[in-house]
Amino acid sequence: MATHGVSHRRQGSLFASEEGEALEKLATTSSYLSGRGETKDFNAHDVIEECDALLQTIFFSVVRETTSEEFLAKLQGVYDGSEAFGKTGEPKDFEAMKKLLETMEVDESLQFASAYSNLLNLHNISEQVANAMEERHKRLDDIPRGPAKSTNGAIKGLIRSGKTIEEIYAALSRQHVDLVLTAHPTQALRRSMLKAFGKVREKLLQLQRFRLSRFERAEILDEIRSNIAAAWRTDEIRRTPPKPQDEMRAGLTYFQQTIWDCVPTFMRRVDTALLANGCGRLPLDRSIVTFGSWMGGDRDGNPFVTSECTRDVVLLARVQGTNFLFSTIQKLLFELSMWRCNDTVKRLANDILATSETDKNAIFEERKRRNYDDFWKAIPEHEPYRVILAMLRDKLYNTREALQKCVTDPNVSIDVNDDSIIRTKEEIYEPLVACYESLIEVKDDQIANSLLLDVIRQVQCFGLGLVKLDIRQESDRHAEALDAVTRYIGLGSYIEWSEDQKIEWLTSELMSKRPLIPHDLECSADVREVLDTCKMIAHLQQTCPGSLGTYVISMATSASDVLAVVLLQRECGCREKDVLRVAPLFERLDDLNDAPRVLRQLFSVKWYLDHINGFQEVMIGYSDSGKDAGRMAAAWALYEGQERVVAAGNEFNVAMTLFHGRGGTVGRGGGPAHIAMLSQPPGTVNGSIRVTVQGEVIESDFGERENCFHTLDLYTASVLEHSLKPPSHPDDKWRAVMDRMSEYSCAHYRKTVFETPEFVQYFAQATPGSELGSLNIGSRPAKRKPNAGVTALRAIPWIFAWTQSRFHLPVWLGISASFKRLIEEGELQTLRDMYKRWPFFEVTIDLVEMVLAKADPVVVAYYEKALVDESLHDFGAKLRGELESSIDVILTVSEHIGLLVQPEKTEENANEARRMQQKLKHKLEKRNLYITPLNVCQVRFLKQARALEHEEDGEKLSMRKVKITMLEGYPFQDFNYKGAVNDVLKITMKGIAAGMQNTG
Repeated sequence: MATHGVSHRRQGSLFASEEGEALEKLATTSSYLSGRGETKDFNAHDVIEECDALLQTIFFSVVRETTSEEFLAKLQGVYDGSEAFGKTGEPKDFEAMKKLLETMEVDESLQFASAYSNLLNLHNISEQVANAMEERHKRLDDIPRGPAKSTNGAIKGLIRSGKTIEEIYAALSRQHVDLVLTAHPTQALRRSMLKAFGKVREKLLQLQRFRLSRFERAEILDEIRSNIAAAWRTDEIRRTPPKPQDEMRAGLTYFQQTIWDCVPTFMRRVDTALLANGCGRLPLDRSIVTFGSWMGGDRDGNPFVTSECTRDVVLLARVQGTNFLFSTIQKLLFELSMWRCNDTVKRLANDILATSETDKNAIFEERKRRNYDDFWKAIPEHEPYRVILAMLRDKLYNTREALQKCVTDPNVSIDVNDDSIIRTKEEIYEPLVACYESLIEVKDDQIANSLLLDVIRQVQCFGLGLVKLDIRQESDRHAEALDAVTRYIGLGSYIEWSEDQKIEWLTSELMSKRPLIPHDLECSADVREVLDTCKMIAHLQQTCPGSLGTYVISMATSASDVLAVVLLQRECGCREKDVLRVAPLFERLDDLNDAPRVLRQLFSVKWYLDHINGFQEVMIGYSDSGKDAGRMAAAWALYEGQERVVAAGNEFNVAMTLFHGRGGTVGRGGGPAHIAMLSQPPGTVNGSIRVTVQGEVIESDFGERENCFHTLDLYTASVLEHSLKPPSHPDDKWRAVMDRMSEYSCAHYRKTVFETPEFVQYFAQATPGSELGSLNIGSRPAKRKPNAGVTALRAIPWIFAWTQSRFHLPVWLGISASFKRLIEEGELQTLRDMYKRWPFFEVTIDLVEMVLAKADPVVVAYYEKALVDESLHDFGAKLRGELESSIDVILTVSEHIGLLVQPEKTEENANEARRMQQKLKHKLEKRNLYITPLNVCQVRFLKQARALEHEEDGEKLSMRKVKITMLEGYPFQDFNYKGAVNDVLKITMKGIAAGMQNTG
């Protein structure tokens, strides 16, 4: 390992006083000097260690300047104590570390929690930089790293397996991946800190990738130090919850940072792979990847997402998209200066000139007023491409102005008859394609396939609105709206009708041409909002076409749920072509099992079958199914549910697109994208898939350019490979075992969570579940309905709470009970065969094993001892016993000799598997050095925060004075003790979330 003096963990003390010398030493290692990305001996582990050492040295020099040597010594002591506990796992070492933390006053604890939270975020940056450099290194050497990790690798692998290049090209040309960004959970980090850390990451990449002079290194180090200082001195706590509009603005920043430029670069790389194998480029009229959004459209249980909110976010995205296109067209004006063109472009340019202003002075003055980058004079007539592009630039400017007026005034809308603005992407796409085809025809291929091709790809992918906003609402809300209508017009209660009655009435109304909903309908505010939303859909479809995607029905249980939404859209003003496609979301276990029957009943309605024209989208929910039945039972229900849904579609010649509502965590269906895709049932992808990208996953997938490219590459390759070379069908015996496993695990999970009286009390006391709402990390409430208990709790805080205490119960509960029973029934060898030979089962077990490696029974026991009533300790001990038992059965089935530790094997991919496991093991150990002290700090202040809620104990605590030595000028809570305690608690939650890379 060529680190030139940088040790595995740190060179001497990270708290050394000679920062300048230390920084110079760290920043002049051989890897930094040579440009790591261009060397052959790349090692991601080395990069992480070097980046960590550099960032920690800078961070602690900043802390020294802003606190005291005494405080630094305490941080050092806690670090050493945590390191000792990490090595031994002994309770005595844990106690020693705990005592050090308990000596800190509340102001020191606030600083401590913030310091460790910052360190974890800086460590995340080190890993992101290493990942980005690793991806670059792989592409430099064109080294295949296992199946479906790159599109080029997938193409090569498919050719080796016997697929013709024609088959591959045809599949790729019609393939479509839609990545849907969602705001829940919102990043725990404030955008101010994300921005600062993003700059640190950018500068670290420069250190790693380029040979730099000493002056350049010094300038980069100054910028890193400045941004680390900015993050350290910024309030970590989001004091007010974000609005949905804020969430959309945060999501749009990723398009500016990486996505807008990365998509055409990625598609160009796919073109290169195709051309190398004797194919043409991807078709111009197709985008193999697009983007959707739920930010400001997901109103399920979120009272802040209204029809006006949906209008706002559509306009915000459209303004941003128009800005991007305007800037891009201005760049293209410089590129296309040539005069040779075909007759089509000549006619188009002449038509534009014939209807344009002829006064050259007036043209100059107007373009000067608009402050265009260049080309204020009239475009020469012999430059036809520029004539066309100048027209597009003018129209995009007008469009932006019109949209800005709509944003600032809710009473203003786009004039659909205004020819001076652009409303559809075809209005940009068609002139650009005409220019492209002309250049090809006159043999200027190199020019056509340069920036112009990239712009066409951007238009095809993003349109004017960047993302297509989905609308989501709960099925009961639609039923309530129709119930209000049927009661008002004298037909009785819609809700009380049978399913057959509902379908018959809905179908007759859909076939009828008379209006259904009276203008003077008397209804509740909730019903009015449903109707207003459907009216807003109709309005946006006409004024901002292409800005909306799918209408998703959460908690869907019947065919009438889908027909009801189609009818409501039509009755609220949607023309037939403007009615959004409707996707039922099946998420709970019973709903997943019943989905095929529901779809068959729906497709049996002839009107609806004709309406969808052979295409149906169905969303499957990972989050609520896991909370409802446990991870193992949910995983099998999702697998079988996909098979049966696709089979139901096949019976009616309906092509199904499955929309995977995957969370960021294993408990909510998360995990590496490529293995998730390749473990899907055969025949369920077929070239088309939609996937949610949630919360902090957006930052890890799209926050940095190399990682953004890798994300696009990963999904494209995985879908291509699954479509042309799907995994084999599981043996019938394996299915039978999975059926029993699902039955056993679900029964045990539900008995524990929903039928054991002690469980809800234990959950409330042993985790910070009830305190999570104070983090303000999302716009929607933690519960769908304001009643107590696990049932009403959303899946995100449910997972988040157990993660904070390092218990991770939702992922493993039910596994030991079901697997033990199967082993007793003689199925151990079958389970082992399933793990070795079935991708779905292997992925499921590996992800559970990874989560179990994150769990810490000592920390869990500490939470319980400090926070839980003694009467519940026996119940807690039983749960902790199940955690240990789950580890044992997972290792028994996987035949691993320890969590994330494989035995020696002779298979071809064994070395790569061990390398990945060891890499993950090291990552967890590194993070634990900071997470465990934050756990201890969290428990201490959870206890105090809860005591403050009780009059007697709270009175004693509130009498304590808050030291302000290190917090002079601290503007929050007026140095009120209770407020300071809550601030420490919030920062520990954010720090642990950063360390576990999980906000639910």
